[in-house]
Amino acid sequence: MKNNMRHKLQLVVVIFLMITTVFFAQDDKKVKKADREFDQYAFVDSRDIYLKVVEAGYASQDLYQRLGDSYYFNAELPSAAKWYGLLVESYGDSVDSEYYFRYAQSLKSLKQYAASDRIMDQFFAKNPNDKRAQFFQNEKNYLALIEMQSGRFELTPLEINSELSDFAPSFYQGSLVFASNRKGKGVSKNIHEWNNQPFLDLYVVSPGEDNEATRLTKKLNTKYHESTAAFTKDGNTVYFTRNNYTHKQYQEDSKGTNLLKLYRSKRVDGKWSEPEELPFNSNEYSVAHPALSPDEKTLYFASDMPGGSGLSDLYKVSIEGDGFGTPQNLGNVINTEGRETFPFIAQNGDLYFSSDGHLGLGGLDVFVSEQKQDGGYGEGYNIGEPVNSSADDFTFIINSTSGLGYFASNREGGMGSDDIYSFKQIEAPIKNCVQTARGTVRDKDTDEVIENATVLLLDENNNVINETISAIDGTFNLGQVDCNSRYSVRARKEKYDPDEKSFVTSDAFDANLKLSLYLNPQAELTIGEDLNKILDLNPIYFDLDESYIRPDAEIELQKVIALMKQYPKLKIDVRSHTDSRNTHEYNMKLSQRRNVATMAYLIEKGGISPGRLTGRGYGETQLVNGCADGIECSEEMHQLNRRSEFIIVEK
Repeated sequence: MKNNMRHKLQLVVVIFLMITTVFFAQDDKKVKKADREFDQYAFVDSRDIYLKVVEAGYASQDLYQRLGDSYYFNAELPSAAKWYGLLVESYGDSVDSEYYFRYAQSLKSLKQYAASDRIMDQFFAKNPNDKRAQFFQNEKNYLALIEMQSGRFELTPLEINSELSDFAPSFYQGSLVFASNRKGKGVSKNIHEWNNQPFLDLYVVSPGEDNEATRLTKKLNTKYHESTAAFTKDGNTVYFTRNNYTHKQYQEDSKGTNLLKLYRSKRVDGKWSEPEELPFNSNEYSVAHPALSPDEKTLYFASDMPGGSGLSDLYKVSIEGDGFGTPQNLGNVINTEGRETFPFIAQNGDLYFSSDGHLGLGGLDVFVSEQKQDGGYGEGYNIGEPVNSSADDFTFIINSTSGLGYFASNREGGMGSDDIYSFKQIEAPIKNCVQTARGTVRDKDTDEVIENATVLLLDENNNVINETISAIDGTFNLGQVDCNSRYSVRARKEKYDPDEKSFVTSDAFDANLKLSLYLNPQAELTIGEDLNKILDLNPIYFDLDESYIRPDAEIELQKVIALMKQYPKLKIDVRSHTDSRNTHEYNMKLSQRRNVATMAYLIEKGGISPGRLTGRGYGETQLVNGCADGIECSEEMHQLNRRSEFIIVEK
């Protein structure tokens, strides 16, 4: 059986649905006894009784719910899937929506993701306002996104793991402190009825050495549970989780349940002080799993205190000398109706936490959220495999400078129920909504791929932010781009005209942004030829009686600039023309002004040397159609004469 006291420490215990008052008469006493044990979270004993009732041929909605829960809250999700499946199949619409969510999560533990997604669709139909359901509806390609994030960590199992539960690693003066209920000399023999295993204590070990893990200190460890510790950098203050056991008094809430509290101890002259409970603890709800901000002025923790979003939420509270401010919920960007727990704050301010409310691979997954300028946190991103799995993955800590860290998981292949793994980060995880700009460069005439083309990514201000070369199959990868942003991508290669396309990214985290660029093979440059023909320019028109460069003309002039930069010896003669309206003298002056404006743009905006340009205005002396004086023509026909030409005079 998986060790599950950790789930107590995850605050997964909730107030269960009221039990039915009428069961089958001959098993009523047994079931009532099991119900009492269940409500006290003695799932192991109660489950045996429920199973015997089912084996005797009796069933009810409540019985299936409790059997499913007895496995679900003990992290035995494959078994939970069996009973939740019978529950949903047998009782359908009368089943509370929360059981649909638990069923979907349990199916993920079996890697039955398609079946899980179908149940999540039903969960959304029953409870469309639930954030977990909305996450699923908005990101149905979540498995592809997790795959995109995966492969950023290399894992190594640790030799310190035991045959029982080892988790909650924390950095401590070059050593590693963790929680364990391992058996051994000097270890408490008290057995917890939840899972028939010993209570947890805090242990310390020096990683990388053959040292045996030892209990941290009797001052902190008691005969009940201790777990999830956070130490100050100087090693002289520790915050940790313990059962509500204050002044050696075991205390229960109004329902008879012993909950969790946070405690603080300080080391003076090498000895730890008697732990004191923090002032925002309560006998009526749990507070657990401390984490310190890099400046050690803020304490983060998990709690099921009233006013939260779900089964457990993440909070923060300011540390004010020996006192504390008022706890603040991290908000519904982070917290869901599910479980958000086990926070950790890296040196760079990133928040890592475990959740089953955000989209994951099954059970608890580890997520990362980047701290914003206002001190809050943005959307949480699943950090992918191999850290996350279809099992529970939790208590993640990392040194963001070295990329080294630890986490725990109850995945298959470990030494015990929960095992600690070390890791090295080989690539930073994605922490913002991004898309990947990929594409292909092709020949516009033949559609064949073009290799070794230079491909540029430009921001909305035309600044180059990335550059790459197309591969042998014409493909390119310009890396990640932000969502909801405007970009341009440009490709160029010798003997081809450049191509450029603008695009705007959406608000969807999308791994499949594809761009296609088509390069025109360049015609042979010939003296006397017009660049309008070579570059397939749209005519550079001027408004009637005007000489300013229109926005549509700027695009075409940029093409001329790009070609002249590609061929630095190229010289051109710029020829400007007008239509026949107005006098010959006026039109000659107007065309000259247009000529000056055109060449000025090439020089000032394009950086073209004045020595490479000649030109003059020709007025109405070289009309391209019959629209001379006295001939009635349409506006479109007159506009054909208001043009510029770019004649090659030297190459």
